[in-house]
Amino acid sequence: MNYQMTIEDISNYKEYLYHAERSAGTIEKYLRDIKAFLSWLSGREASKENAAGWKEYLTEMSYVPATINSMLSAVNDFFRFMGWEECRVKLLHIQRKMFREQARALDRKEYLRLLHTAQQQGKERLRLLMETICSTGIRVSEVKYITIEAILNGRTDISLKGKIRTILLPQKLCRKLRKYAKKRGIKKGQIFIAKNGNSLSRTQIWKEMKALCESAGVEPSKVFPHNLRHLFASSFYNVCKDVVRLADVLGHSSIETTRIYLVTTETEHARQLERMRLII
Repeated sequence: MNYQMTIEDISNYKEYLYHAERSAGTIEKYLRDIKAFLSWLSGREASKENAAGWKEYLTEMSYVPATINSMLSAVNDFFRFMGWEECRVKLLHIQRKMFREQARALDRKEYLRLLHTAQQQGKERLRLLMETICSTGIRVSEVKYITIEAILNGRTDISLKGKIRTILLPQKLCRKLRKYAKKRGIKKGQIFIAKNGNSLSRTQIWKEMKALCESAGVEPSKVFPHNLRHLFASSFYNVCKDVVRLADVLGHSSIETTRIYLVTTETEHARQLERMRLII
């Protein structure tokens, strides 16, 4: 059967994602990947063979396997929505990594240098934002749940993908945020807002963090909002040693997802081996 993808189909799929209560970030990414596949097809039919060809093309273009699988998942989900099950393709098999890339692992000392640099440069909002993400483990998309009401209660309820989880806010963080809000005249609603009163965008937060790198002496490859969540995860686990509890705090449905956050670098693993003192 000849299946031709259309912009109208993609628009209907967008509506489906919206009613399925997918996050705005997920919807944006899925649509971007599906449109990339449509562009690559250049008028050809949607088929298993062509989807496999796109997978091969992405590999030849040196996309990392995880990115390829993410893009294929979007297209496969679109095929499922359309009822084109025979067009779906298998994802690349990726062996679970033993170690995390040193060039992308942000450690505590580097994190503190970023905070110090932000403070020196008078970027109080950015400093508090980084402290908030790193001390709670929230996603950058969940920053909007840090409100006046939340810091008064010392907790916030986050709703994502049909699930609600409660995040406790450290008392010291609440005190700092109350002081910041009072100085900025923020009496209700979100605390981290742009000059126009709207929520801070993911891109804006990313750019502001990257601008600290040179002065802080931290490699740009290590500085992005999600890495603060990784640092929270490793720090939390080092204290409680409970991966199930950590999964609940991070909002993960699978322990396997949480384990990714706990992968150490080769350097850290080498230090752990030395501390075992099993060689006399």
